Amino acid sequence: MGPDRYLAELASDLDRLSALARQTDEILTRSVPGCPGWTLDELFGHLGAIERWAAQVVLEGNFVEEPAPPARGPAAWFLEGADTFLKAMAALDPETPCWNFGPPPRKAGFWLRRQAHEHAIHIVDACQASDLEAPALGEDFMLDGIDEVLAMFTPRQLRLKRMPHSEEAVAFHVPGAPGWTLGQGPATASITAPVHDMYLGLWGRSNLAETAIIEGDADLALRVLQGPFTP
Repeated sequence: MGPDRYLAELASDLDRLSALARQTDEILTRSVPGCPGWTLDELFGHLGAIERWAAQVVLEGNFVEEPAPPARGPAAWFLEGADTFLKAMAALDPETPCWNFGPPPRKAGFWLRRQAHEHAIHIVDACQASDLEAPALGEDFMLDGIDEVLAMFTPRQLRLKRMPHSEEAVAFHVPGAPGWTLGQGPATASITAPVHDMYLGLWGRSNLAETAIIEGDADLALRVLQGPFTP
């Protein structure tokens, strides 16, 4: 997927999230099932912090500390910064060298992809907390997000010892798409799921242990599915 597509997805999600951030206080104090311990208001505080952080990193090209959201009115704080964030994402040159936590070469385009998927996942969270149906996602976009998790996030989780290494390789399959393998050597277990289930499941928003087709070493596959694949 190209930068223009990421930017279009991000802009669309920001519009939806901005509408959700303007809901009543009664709704904003609801819990977010996909983010245990957070209210919807606090979810918007997280997004506001992530957006300010990413925009500043892109502007400076170097690592900066993520700001803390305010204790009061985080949804309003999110709304205050959304336009500035989107303008920073729209103005970046994807090929410009820029710090990020992905593999080399480290370029600014990383942040377009990362923020497009960050916001897509949190749209799901915000809609669930609001008792609304989440917008449909394109299959190509979800496949790209699966690749981001399995090819970027999960190796990082393993490297940082946030996820245990498996003793054997496990393959992940989405029907009609190329697969992914975690671990070295031939896969001794495989996990197959429709693209929507796999995309949400790798982020812990659906239960792949219950819905995926598991073949081979089921115990190994279930251990790997405990993740966490992402931070």
